[in-house]
Amino acid sequence: MLYKEPAPIKDKENPFESMMSRFNIAAEVLGLDEEVYNVLKSPTRQVIVNVPVTMDDGKIRVFEGYRVIHSTILGPSKGGVRFAPDVFLDEVKALAAWMTWKCAVVDIPYGGAKGGVICDPFSMSAGEMERLTRAYTQALVDTFGPDQDIPAPDMGTGPREMAWLMDEYSRMKGSTIHAVVTGKPLVLGGSLGRVEATGRGVMVSALAAMDKLGMDPSKSTAAVQGFGNVGAWAAKLMAERGVKILGVSDVSGAYWNDNGIDIEEAIEYKNAHNGRLEGFKGAELMSDGGELLTAKVDVLVPAAVEDVITIKNVDQIQARLIVEGANGPTSYKADNIINEKGIMVVPDILANSGGVTVSYFEWVQNRMGFKWTLDRVNERAERIMKESFERVYAASQKYNVPMRIAAYIVAIDKVAMTYKYRGGF
Repeated sequence: MLYKEPAPIKDKENPFESMMSRFNIAAEVLGLDEEVYNVLKSPTRQVIVNVPVTMDDGKIRVFEGYRVIHSTILGPSKGGVRFAPDVFLDEVKALAAWMTWKCAVVDIPYGGAKGGVICDPFSMSAGEMERLTRAYTQALVDTFGPDQDIPAPDMGTGPREMAWLMDEYSRMKGSTIHAVVTGKPLVLGGSLGRVEATGRGVMVSALAAMDKLGMDPSKSTAAVQGFGNVGAWAAKLMAERGVKILGVSDVSGAYWNDNGIDIEEAIEYKNAHNGRLEGFKGAELMSDGGELLTAKVDVLVPAAVEDVITIKNVDQIQARLIVEGANGPTSYKADNIINEKGIMVVPDILANSGGVTVSYFEWVQNRMGFKWTLDRVNERAERIMKESFERVYAASQKYNVPMRIAAYIVAIDKVAMTYKYRGGF
């Protein structure tokens, strides 16, 4: 069952402009030359497709889809495919750029990409979803490829859709090509550890940041906004390390328990109730879901959608540490206030990069034709996340900038150096 995230704020900032604002600050700190700046600021390729699909009632409906390739300087582009009613091009452009920086931060040989289709997957049957996924794949068959552009799941898509995408691409190419997509079911070449990978990366990032702040996990509290795959796994793994999870939320509302929520129980309930926490008795329903973001906790994990921490609510945030499980959950205009309040933020391009890390492992295993054990996947993913955190933290100290800008500095510097070694244009 697909998880439906809470709806985004309607007057949110343009995500691509937010990304560029942070990019510009980091570029200035680095003294990035004009040529490299101009190459990195814009996507390499933007593809817009119209995808006709026969619906269950026999009528043909045309969906608009996108695939944005931000960069291939580090390697083939990598990024998810989002099925949602509010997908728009600037969002996809921002997400593609974030994927470039995310892969660079964790030192993975991928560039960044993102895809999307304007649709409501929760109002569509399995047959309609399959026909849409296959038609989208057909429209982009010359863009996708294991050495060109490698899609993955995102909001509104999952292993099922990736299986259809792999199968359709393979049919069109005349042979089975597992490595064209990641996030597949295990039986089709998926990797052990991929489902929980993003949430595990959030946990590792949170613990690393807590150590820098002198926070004892066993004496710390947290709230997790968004209880889909990322949020639920982050909450579960943080709780296993001793952090008390006081609040969680999903599309049905926010839930709070002063004594801590039993996360295992909450996950079991969600899985048994169509992916939602509505009616969960292990916590009280808060009167306003937005209260969770401003609740008195030590650690806040926004793990739903973009722009939930904005100029409107940032003043009220009480957490000492924010670990971004979602892409772009904090608006650019809120950054300065967060910094003034002395809140450490582990930014999205670092905190949620565990997913693309294990996606890379899946791609490597597909290319090798060999499967790794779960312990090997987890050990290597956690090592990469810890090393990446330390690189970003060191950059924040060196340049005296917040962790977010430090992450951009690390990423941009790597891509810029690679561009120069490759000879530019």
